[in-house]
Amino acid sequence: MRTIYLITTGGTIEKAYSEQSGMVLNTASKIGQYLKLLRMPDVEVRVIPLMNKDSLEMTAEDRACLVSEMGRLLTESHPIVITHGTDTMVETGVYIQKAFPELKVPVILTGAMTPLGFEGSDGQQNLTESLLASRLLEPGVFVVLHGQVFPADKVHKNRELATFVWKE
Repeated sequence: MRTIYLITTGGTIEKAYSEQSGMVLNTASKIGQYLKLLRMPDVEVRVIPLMNKDSLEMTAEDRACLVSEMGRLLTESHPIVITHGTDTMVETGVYIQKAFPELKVPVILTGAMTPLGFEGSDGQQNLTESLLASRLLEPGVFVVLHGQVFPADKVHKNRELATFVWKE
């Protein structure tokens, strides 16, 4: 059986509606319930809930914590998928590239424009595509969203299109 590590950091993909505040917030990780909907008979996805933050609130210390956790996991040579907010996903991807210039496995960053569980959410698609991409791509750091794969340093978020596009 193959293993994929899934590190959760929060972002829109994990946000939930709070009836008390009337806001969409990062409260608790909900990735596990969506993984159960997938058929992956030959894969064990090990979820590591690292933090649950909006990516605009991520700090240098948070990125260092992520890299530290990745360093521990990379000794086992399994692909890593990271759920992350889309606003600073590329920044984190480039940070990871610099921290690990000689990766031996693919590292995938993914997220969503609309939270998992909300009508029209792209979260389940992006999660599914990222898990598949982690099994097919060569070593490196990639952003996977909306049926596309980008090297982390060659992409940017296009807010008008609500997706990621190649960096010009």
